[in-house]
Amino acid sequence: MAAKDSVVNLWDFLVKGGIADLSRTPSEIIATGRTLELHRYDKVKGVRAKGLPVLLVPPLGAQASCFDLRRGLSLAEDFVGRGRPTYLVDYGPMKGADTKVGIEHFINDVLPQAIRKVSEDAGGRDVHLVGWCMGGLISIGTTALYQDLPIRSLSMVASPFDMSKQPLLRPVRAIGKVTGGKLVGTALKAAGSVPAPLVSIGFKATAIPVYLKKPRTLWNKRQDREFLGQIQAVDSLMNNMLTYPGRATIQVYQKMALRNELATGRIQGPNRMVDLADITVPVMNVAGTTDVLVPPPVAHHVGSLVPNSPDVRMPTAPGGHLGVLTGTKAPETTWAYINEFIGKHDRKR
Repeated sequence: MAAKDSVVNLWDFLVKGGIADLSRTPSEIIATGRTLELHRYDKVKGVRAKGLPVLLVPPLGAQASCFDLRRGLSLAEDFVGRGRPTYLVDYGPMKGADTKVGIEHFINDVLPQAIRKVSEDAGGRDVHLVGWCMGGLISIGTTALYQDLPIRSLSMVASPFDMSKQPLLRPVRAIGKVTGGKLVGTALKAAGSVPAPLVSIGFKATAIPVYLKKPRTLWNKRQDREFLGQIQAVDSLMNNMLTYPGRATIQVYQKMALRNELATGRIQGPNRMVDLADITVPVMNVAGTTDVLVPPPVAHHVGSLVPNSPDVRMPTAPGGHLGVLTGTKAPETTWAYINEFIGKHDRKR
């Protein structure tokens, strides 16, 4: 029977189009704008609504489905199942002039608009922000700049802050010091934006050992249908990354990789200084124990940059850069941390 199950699993995985249910958790679009579709997830019948609304903020270059990886392992589905009003920012595929926008567009225009709409839609209540990777940086930048926004708390997952603690960037910084950052910066400007296939390659490069072992792993795990479904879902996300905006790419390279400005807690935007010391809401950043892109020291540095936050938490959870958010252990670790954190701060400060 085991041998037959293995054949069926591999046939479904490799030939029939997959095992995982990749259908999205039902939602409706309640607002649109430039590089913005704001989704409100449908309530589950029979589940009483409770808690303040949560707004999921994805990174640039990644599908918003990172929060809704597959049925049965979806953070969005988990929130909805608990009765929490749940919303999602989706930037969509960027085309034309949108491929040239900078991070300030998302901090000043996209996210504030989304937060206000979520609050309005939820009866004027405050909003919990949950951002993965760059989505966390967009969220914390917006929180620092706009104290008038109805933000109750900020939860980040694998968001980077001190790139000096990232060993993989040492060659990049060395080249930048010699060339004054012009070599890579000029190439990025000439490219205009980073095409989606290159973004996919970049994400996969953070887990090269995993991909090299993939054929053997699939064979060894051929009887584990749940595992094969997870591999399929992760591959679908990795293979369908989005174009990374050109100006935003240059900003990440110059301000984070090269000059490491964010590690100081203050970063100069086009018009205003973003100072993380201005943040007065609870802050958490969950780091993956095996994340090679944003190791725990890189993520947890933010804990020293928000002295006026009333509750600062820097936990770790199993998984790499994506796995800490969407891995099979995430529901009992990362998701549990987030649910406990925002649940505590549902009540008035």
